[in-house]
Amino acid sequence: MNDQATAKLQGMLRGTLIQRGDPAYEDARQLYNAMIDKRPLLIARCLDVADVIAAVNFGRDNNLLIAVRGGGHNGPGLGSCDDGLMIDLSPMKGVRVDPATRIVRVGPGCTQGDVDHATHAFGLAVPAGIVSTTGIGGLTLGGGTGYLTRKYGLTIDNLIEADVVLADGTFVTASKAQNPDLLWALRGGGGNFGVVTSFVFQAHPVSMVYAGPIMWHRKHARTIMQWYRDFIGRAPLEFGSFVGLKAVPSTDPFPKELWGTPVCALISSYNGTAEQAEAVMKPIRSELPPPLLDWMSVMPFPAIQSLFDGLMPKGLQWYWKGDFVKELPDAAIDAHLEHAGRSPSELSLMHLYPIDGAVQRVGKGETAWNSRDARWSMVIAAIDPDPAKAPALTKWAKNYWRAVHPYNSDGGYVNFMMDDEGEARVKASYGENYQRLATLKQQYDPGNLFRVNQNIKPASSAKQRVKPAA
Repeated sequence: MNDQATAKLQGMLRGTLIQRGDPAYEDARQLYNAMIDKRPLLIARCLDVADVIAAVNFGRDNNLLIAVRGGGHNGPGLGSCDDGLMIDLSPMKGVRVDPATRIVRVGPGCTQGDVDHATHAFGLAVPAGIVSTTGIGGLTLGGGTGYLTRKYGLTIDNLIEADVVLADGTFVTASKAQNPDLLWALRGGGGNFGVVTSFVFQAHPVSMVYAGPIMWHRKHARTIMQWYRDFIGRAPLEFGSFVGLKAVPSTDPFPKELWGTPVCALISSYNGTAEQAEAVMKPIRSELPPPLLDWMSVMPFPAIQSLFDGLMPKGLQWYWKGDFVKELPDAAIDAHLEHAGRSPSELSLMHLYPIDGAVQRVGKGETAWNSRDARWSMVIAAIDPDPAKAPALTKWAKNYWRAVHPYNSDGGYVNFMMDDEGEARVKASYGENYQRLATLKQQYDPGNLFRVNQNIKPASSAKQRVKPAA
């Protein structure tokens, strides 16, 4: 880019335009996943919608590859690109809560922690993920699962409106009343359809919860996973609990004698009183072996949301793979245990997040995210601070996934995919909804300007009619 062009863009921005060689460039381009190293040509730090419109128009008119960063937590680094334009929404924060209607308007640069902090003051929460540093934008557009999912659905099931800057630079609102087909696509279709500059969510009553981890020695994992498989579907929907194969972190406040111990963990949150939670928890404590630690206790909901943030700081090496899981037969459990036992690092893990209850009350065609018949969303995450371990992390995660994938669905959660999955895998993840998504992509982004994502390619014919949103 010549100086005249970049000066013109800077003149159109209220925010900052960062270029290679600027003092702020190296810090601004850093990604959550240090395994990914990208060097954008320009970074437009947007302060408002006008900045976003200017950046989209500039990138399109100058044939620049465009990547959009929200909270900056994307695993495969899809919030950045090489030699292109990063549209950085992180300065666009702000959460407005209406306690009367429980409606929450959220800026695209907010993290989940920002939203939890603002809503908790009113005894409310928006169903989202399990790590407070996660950007709410990417989490939402991919689906959004967490402790409140069983009771209140996915994050997208609670998305009621979005403001969007489209590829041609126009600004539209997507809701049931305006552009309902676009709202349908945003509910799980990722960043394919435009730059979302505002999200409006329905929040729910959540304040103090009974929550925390329970960890058993890995020798009990087969028993724990079999029990969990049969229990969670019967448990009250207020009980959000995922099972994990991991290790006790070698850090305070974990007991030093347990550091590095391979474990099977249940990490849970019950939205209700301690007495109600204890009744639900009774089978866990009466039917299962004694745990190494049981830290379930009453805490504010934002506390369980941020409980493990310190273990997953920005700058670690990550490689992850995901699948949707309908059944968990004993043979699959055995495969999990075999490969979890070969973990290349203390931080590496496997989690199974329940996506039953309220999730399954939504029809497969009602949102772009259509895996409504799955019971869990699985992630295998290989993690370590040492860059030298990157090849071993990648190999372990891929081998683990190959071993368990035959027991799972063809598709997976797009937020648990790296950038090497391929088009067939993306199609499998959307199933019968993919063609409608491709047609809407043709309508809203026919040139595939927004393609640094789990990409949905535009349908070949712009004239193909779109089925009205449900």
